[in-house]
Amino acid sequence: MGKILLSLLLLATNTYGQNTLAFDQGTASPKADLSQITWMEGHWKGEAFGGVIEEIWSPPLGGSMMFSFKLVVDGAVNFYELGHIRQLDETLVFELKHFGDDLKGWEEKNEVQRFQFIKAEGNRLYFDGFTFEKVSATEINIYGLVHQGEKEEEIKFNYKKQ
Repeated sequence: MGKILLSLLLLATNTYGQNTLAFDQGTASPKADLSQITWMEGHWKGEAFGGVIEEIWSPPLGGSMMFSFKLVVDGAVNFYELGHIRQLDETLVFELKHFGDDLKGWEEKNEVQRFQFIKAEGNRLYFDGFTFEKVSATEINIYGLVHQGEKEEEIKFNYKKQ
């Protein structure tokens, strides 16, 4: 199931979803800093992919906010993600890597999934194929544009603060 989820999590870079945007490769990311997304800090849980999803986000330190993600299906870990949103030059970038339940990486050793910052608008920050939305102090949504074979789909991850 892990390899199926990997293909689900790979982004389509030139497609727009209802809540996600695609980065125009001919443009530069606008100025942004971590203060715009500090509300992600904390321990979050929700449901997706037939199981429980959990994300833990650190406060900003050293120019980044790191996170861990875990999917648990039928009482067993299915896969993990580790990553960060980091300050790069005068903008932000969202980067992550996937790991199986045995912590063996899915991407090549030096490969990282990278999503360019597009814009901040209201209670949302848009990256290439991902949108982080603050619903309230205790609820967030993360929208991810994923593809499954030839089909592209936007997935909503709803989390409650623990």
